[in-house]
Formats: sequence, structure tokens, C-alpha cells
Amino acid sequence: MPKIHAETALLSDGWTENVLVELGDDGRIATVTPNVTDAAAKTHVSCLLPAPVNAHSHAFQRAMAGLTEHRSDNPTDSFWTWRALMYLFLDQLTPDHVEAIAALVQMEMLEAGYATNVEFHYLHHAPDGNTYDNRAEMAERIMAATETTGIGLTMLPVHYQYGGCDRRPLVRGQCRFHNDLDSFTALCDGVRDGLGNLPTDTVFGVAPHSLRAVSPDSLALTRALANGGPFHMHLAEQRAEIEEVSHHLGARPVEWILHNFEAGTDCCFIHCTQMQPHETSGLAATGAIAGLCPITEASLGDGIFDGVGWFEAGGMIAIGSDSNIRISLSEELRSLEYSQRLRDRSRAALATSTASTGRHILDAMIAGGARAAGRHTGQIAAGYWADLMALDTQLVSLAGRSKDQVIDSFIFAGDDHLVRDVWSAGRHLVTGGRHMNHDKITSAYHAALTSLRYDL
Repeated sequence: MPKIHAETALLSDGWTENVLVELGDDGRIATVTPNVTDAAAKTHVSCLLPAPVNAHSHAFQRAMAGLTEHRSDNPTDSFWTWRALMYLFLDQLTPDHVEAIAALVQMEMLEAGYATNVEFHYLHHAPDGNTYDNRAEMAERIMAATETTGIGLTMLPVHYQYGGCDRRPLVRGQCRFHNDLDSFTALCDGVRDGLGNLPTDTVFGVAPHSLRAVSPDSLALTRALANGGPFHMHLAEQRAEIEEVSHHLGARPVEWILHNFEAGTDCCFIHCTQMQPHETSGLAATGAIAGLCPITEASLGDGIFDGVGWFEAGGMIAIGSDSNIRISLSEELRSLEYSQRLRDRSRAALATSTASTGRHILDAMIAGGARAAGRHTGQIAAGYWADLMALDTQLVSLAGRSKDQVIDSFIFAGDDHLVRDVWSAGRHLVTGGRHMNHDKITSAYHAALTSLRYDL
């Protein structure tokens, strides 16, 4: 069985020196032995950490990263004008495009330190809205990408019924997302069948897109399709969303969820950047996770999540890359903390009396991400999936650093080039900072995208 020797490792009971980690053939950690100085291990690393989950991704959007940085005719360019450009771009995407894009996204996640991709997958149909002969064609292309990259996968087919709370039909661009409850159930069956061909660490869940896109009476029915697996939904991302939901449902989105839906530990609500204090404390009390995407939320002008209030209320977080405009673990966490500092004109906003800023938010995203993904991960301990990342403390940004200083310097003074090795369920996929199929994946991406139009 493969063995990893770490000069230092972050175990569940804290930092420990000279740790030998033995990986089982089933992809789980078999043993963890501290204070081993003469280790007969194939791989030696300087600092070993649990590898986190990327809790929210729309893979296809990676291919349009950087294409929307121009002002539209609308003087108040916003998320909604960006969305219109996104529809124009996705209108040309084929299954082959999606597979190549997803493989690049997953590779970039792994090279950034993530071991798992939670794919919020809503691109189901052909451009005219008709289903492919295989209803799960697009989902299976995401799965095919994981066979190339080796990343852990939590697959969330997305239920998208309407164009708004008034149940208006979906327009061109959105019609690729549409399902009624019967066709969505059939889609889920197809996705489950496809996942059965992947490694055993793969997880199935469901995701109603939002309160705008799914009727309230469909939420519980959609949740039942997860069969106890993860349940994700966009919630309270934009002011216009708040206004629309309030007008049609009689309450703000989070208020409506708190009074009309049994939110619990299986739930991950994405963004939540438009919450009021009573909503923050109320949603945290349910045990639901806040799925944050700080880089995308900044890119789209969503707003600033109240991380300080959320943690004070005992809430859990997960972190995702959403639009994939930039896939960077260190930058997501840095952006989260800096947004709090800018809003409150403070420093070390998310530090605690016992944990530094970086240590606190990394610990939080690892624990919350594991739950959001429905994955037994997040600790370097026997029985957990061997989802591991190694930082090189010999590099300049980490020189002279130890324990929590390593994490703080990685997030606030370094970047993802400090990540040297990554394992997902025991699969050693990144060595020397580079994915084992890096060249193959990037070449396929370049080839696939030559046929796309970029004049959005």
C-alpha cells in the first residue's frame, strides 16, 4: 500500500511532526502514525493537509472566463447583463466541448489543492431545448472528464422549471436547462446509472436551481430524489432576486426558506450575499451550509457575505469556484477574508481567540465542504477518504514558517504554486504542482475550443 511521510501534518488533534500515512487499496486512509523518523515511504512531503472540496462549479463557464469585461449598452451593467452574455456563449456548446472544458476545470481544481468537484450541473439539452437521445448525455460528459482527471465527484443535476417566480416559460438560452418534474426524475435516473460506472467515492445529489426557477411545491419532491444525498440551491444572491421572490412569494428568499422549508444539514445554500442579520442567524441555526464563491461573487458584483455574523451564529461554510473565472483555493479564501475587512474596516476579521485567520477559514471550508459534498473526508485519520494536499515549505513564501503560519502565508502571502502534491481518494494526481495528464488535458481543451465564437 502507498505510504506518505510528512515532516509536519495537520491531524484532527493538531500539528504533528514526522507523520507516516498509509493509504488503503480502497482509497481510504488505512493508518496514521506520528513520530516516524525513518519512514520507508515512496512519497515524502514537507507539510500535509486535508484536501478540501470545491463545493460549487458550473464547469462550462470556464471557457468564457475573461470574455465579459466590457460594458454593455446598459449603463448599469450587472449580473443580469452578464447572464445574457453567458446564454449567448453556451448556445454553441456541444457535448464534446463540455467534456474538454470540464476536464480542464477539474485539472485546475486539483492543481489548486482541491480533491473533489461538486458540479452544479444545469446544461442538460441541445441548443434548441430538445433532449439528446441519451437524456443524461451532458452529465455523462462531466463524468467522462473525471475519468481523465481522477478528481472526486459529487454530481448535482439541476432542476430548472421556469424563467421566474411568475412561472414564465424559459427563453432561448435557458431552454437547455428545462425539465418538468417527470423529465427531471428521468434525468436523475440516468445520472445515477452513469455514476455507477465511476469509483466508489462518487456521490449523487440534487439541486433545484433557485426559488425563481423551481415552484415551491416542487422543492420537497426534488429533495426526495436525492435519497438523503446533498441538496444544493442558489439563494439570496442578487437584489433583483430578493425583490422578485418577495413580490411573488410574500417573503424574502431566506425568510421564505426558514418558514416554509425544513432546511437541515443536507442543505447547502449557495451565495447568501443578500441576507439580513435575522436571516443570517436563523439560517445558521438550521445546520445548513453557506456555499460561498468569493471570486465569482466579486466578479459579478453579488455583494458581500456576512462571514463575521455567520460564524458568530455557529454557521458552517463551503467554498466553490462557481463561474470558474479563476480557479484558486488560496485566492478564494483570501477574497473571503478581505471582503470582511473592507466592509468593516478591520483586520483579521475571521480569526478567533484560538485560531489565526487562515487556519480558521481553511478548517471551516474543509469541514463544511465535506458535508456539502456528502463525502467522508476532511481529516487525516483512518477510515476517511485519502483526500490530501501537500505544501512545499521550502519555497520562498513559506520560508521559516511553521504550523498555522504556513496556512496563513499560503493564503495571504502565497498562491497555489505552493501546492505540490494532491491525492483524491488515494489517487496521486498532482506531483510537483502538475497534474499527471496536464498536457493531454490542455491540448484537448485547445483543440475543442477552436470552433467556438468569442465575440460576445
